[in-house]
Amino acid sequence: MTSFQRPYIVGITGGSASGKTLFLKKLLEAFPENEICLISQDHYYRPRELQQKDANGVENFDLPESIDDQAFAHDVELLKKGEVVYKQEYTFNNKAVKPQTLCFRPAPIVVVEGIFVFHYPQVANQLDLKVFIDAQNKIKLNRRIKRDAEERGYDLMDVMYRWKHHVSPTYKQFIKPYRKIADVVIPNNHGFDKGLEVLIAFLQQKIRG
Repeated sequence: MTSFQRPYIVGITGGSASGKTLFLKKLLEAFPENEICLISQDHYYRPRELQQKDANGVENFDLPESIDDQAFAHDVELLKKGEVVYKQEYTFNNKAVKPQTLCFRPAPIVVVEGIFVFHYPQVANQLDLKVFIDAQNKIKLNRRIKRDAEERGYDLMDVMYRWKHHVSPTYKQFIKPYRKIADVVIPNNHGFDKGLEVLIAFLQQKIRG
């Protein structure tokens, strides 16, 4: 950008394994790198030792308190002001992955992603557009099993336990209620192409006129 313009802030949420990651990948591919910036809630998890434990002593990473929401909101605000943000990558406690230092650069479009981005008032109040990615529970569960095995090294028993005791209750209490306040709801049971196309066209018009 030759001169700073206040970015258009897009919040994208949805239940765990609703397909946000692939949706975001396709959205970013539709714009030059200097026109769009993605900042994810996933890099703001508190350390494992600070996570709340359930009745069985298992850390629950699916509660709003698991995220440092103040730091997350602060960095969104910095991007909004045109400042560059540096943040250490969160590797989901995967010891085989060495965390990198991530750089978030301000852009005309800033995408704020995460399951709680509508729940935290200090984040939600900064959003210009709220997008909810929706999918059926059985489809989300199948995606979660595949993802957690491949990317995070979790076994099936662990995935199913967390789904029943952490993921599903959190969705019902802290994510699904915000579906009704979303500006756009994009179904993603078998694909999101139409919804993605509409969002891309809208954002292109917003920043290019």
